[in-house]
Amino acid sequence: MSNSSSNTQFHLLVFGNTRELQLLHFWLFLGIFLVALLANGLIISAIACDHHLHTPMYFFLLNLSLLDLGSISTTVPKSMASSLWNNRAISYAGCAAQVFLFLFLISAEFYLLTVMAYDRYVAICKPLHYGTLLGSRTCVHMAAAAWGCGFLSALMHTANTFSLPLCQGNAVDQFFCEIPQILKLACSDANLREVGVLAVGVCFAFGCFVFIVLSYVQIFRAVLRIPSEEGRHKTFSTCLPHLAVVSLFISTGTYAYLKPPSISSPSLDLVVAVLYSVVPPAVNPLIYSMRNHEISDALRKLMTGCFQKQ
Repeated sequence: MSNSSSNTQFHLLVFGNTRELQLLHFWLFLGIFLVALLANGLIISAIACDHHLHTPMYFFLLNLSLLDLGSISTTVPKSMASSLWNNRAISYAGCAAQVFLFLFLISAEFYLLTVMAYDRYVAICKPLHYGTLLGSRTCVHMAAAAWGCGFLSALMHTANTFSLPLCQGNAVDQFFCEIPQILKLACSDANLREVGVLAVGVCFAFGCFVFIVLSYVQIFRAVLRIPSEEGRHKTFSTCLPHLAVVSLFISTGTYAYLKPPSISSPSLDLVVAVLYSVVPPAVNPLIYSMRNHEISDALRKLMTGCFQKQ
């Protein structure tokens, strides 16, 4: 293919060359997808229905579940269909739409995780000012800013990526359209443009990362000053789930988008892509609800109410 205009479709990576492996991939991804739908749906329903959870922390958690639902729905169903029907093709427009939607949702999620770090910082380090600094209008504005920044970031990277001329064929070595894999198809002299755009994104991401780290330094210092062991345990239980989610998200996402080409391998790229695009939407609700009694109680009330109506 000489340039991007002559590409009418791309070919995605299929798990395995045998029909058995393809069906195994289909059923595995279907299981993960259903877990993500059910778990995030329950989190959203519990927070929306229980007025005790109408607080900034749970408002941001609701937004996180919405983003997780969107991101896994952007990539996994197409990959499942490819394995089930043994059809690797995705249209050029479909690939561009997938890149935009996925990048929009994971970028917004990263900015939202930064906002959630600020929420935990204010709650633990400035508890007397929590209601003032994080009022309902402020929370809505912060969440809207996270979604808006994700949208602009995705628009910038998608427009730039799909304006590059492609000289290396149309086979994408990933189970969904991912910018690093599409850049491998671009002409070598065209990559410099995306490097410049990527540098801008990295600066914003690094700023968010530094903010999260500094927030948790202050949080841990405040927690260690709490005299009672029970108080420290309770405070840590609200922070550690967020820290676990952030660590998994940042480590795998950084490797996927910033790794040097010299250490790239198809199998490792595939594992990392699954870890940052498929696993988090399924495990985030479990991480946040596992040691959170308020979420557990709200889910119990929700399920009890459903059974009583029946």
